[in-house]
Amino acid sequence: MSSYQKRTKDELAARVAQDIFDGAYVNLGIGQPTLVANHIPAGREVVLHSENGILGMGPAPAKGQEDYDLTNAGKQPVTLLPGGCYFHHADSFAMMRGGHLDICVLGAFQVSATGDLANWSTGEPGAIPAVGGAMDLAVGAKSTWVMMDLVSKTGECKVVQACSYPLTGLACVKRIYTDLCTLECTPQGLRLIDTVPGLSHEELERIVGLPIQPAQK
Repeated sequence: MSSYQKRTKDELAARVAQDIFDGAYVNLGIGQPTLVANHIPAGREVVLHSENGILGMGPAPAKGQEDYDLTNAGKQPVTLLPGGCYFHHADSFAMMRGGHLDICVLGAFQVSATGDLANWSTGEPGAIPAVGGAMDLAVGAKSTWVMMDLVSKTGECKVVQACSYPLTGLACVKRIYTDLCTLECTPQGLRLIDTVPGLSHEELERIVGLPIQPAQK
């Protein structure tokens, strides 16, 4: 019987931040991905972009130091690092669409084994009425990563053979970072990068319900 513990949201954010290379230009989507800003390793220069028109975001401000004129796309207060700037929404989308971002980190409702992304609607009443900038980010960034819980609150695995929710992009996701494992999406299906300690390969395949190629040594 496997004995393992899920990554906390901050542990997951730190796991994503660990893989962001020095000098990268990175967009952090709303929700869990915004936590990545708080875990960029010391000494590593990562230029964070926000869809609403910020370049050079820093970590979240200390309590009591919030400036609500300076917020990210999720309307959370942020800080601005030295050299950072803010600009028109149209210029921000030109960066996203023009291939100027190295990585975007997005949340998701579903990701297929070959990297299809569904992250804007489950079709439920009262849901967000439009895809927003996620479509532009998913196909505009040089590498799209997803950060999410592996299993939904109702018990379904969010990594699937084929998405049943409306698609954001086709074959755009390169990596999936979850609270139990990190996976790579390839044309041949899923490949394992790592798991939390104590989670066996067999148990992970049982949870996901799909074959997963072993991690490359």
